[in-house]
Amino acid sequence: MVRSMSKPLPRFDPEEASKFFFKVGHTGWLGLKWSAHADNWVELELPWREDLLGEADRPVLASGPIISLMDMASGMSIWQTKGTFTPIATLDLRVDYQRPARERSSVWGRVECYRTTRSAAFVRGIAHDGDHQDPVAHVAGVFMTIGKDPREGKVAEGTEAGSVAGTGDA
Repeated sequence: MVRSMSKPLPRFDPEEASKFFFKVGHTGWLGLKWSAHADNWVELELPWREDLLGEADRPVLASGPIISLMDMASGMSIWQTKGTFTPIATLDLRVDYQRPARERSSVWGRVECYRTTRSAAFVRGIAHDGDHQDPVAHVAGVFMTIGKDPREGKVAEGTEAGSVAGTGDA
């Protein structure tokens, strides 16, 4: 195992990370906002905006931005659970819509990382528009945790055997 000689990264903090993540790129353009977090879950907000509509005659957020919200909340829940930012890739993210979001309403995505192995992380959560008991959608996903930076041949911090929660190997 090869490690860089730099000092260990600080513990991942979703609130602090969102200050960077949500200024740039796709998540910045969507206007995602940090909402809340705990040991193994993160909740983000997708504010309602007229340019994110699914249908021009109905003021309801489109499904695409909601999927992006849930993908980002999933990744952040994994980093929160692992305690560090490490490379991950979405392998499977299933979104089961229950109903459209309410008109002119923000949507919140709360995702928990409930299991990690040496090479995978498993998440589940809901998208809601203000009432956790009446979700817009349920999500379940599997993410690959990347243990080596292929550009440098280095093991990513926190990915060596025995360093993640859960049991078994994926």
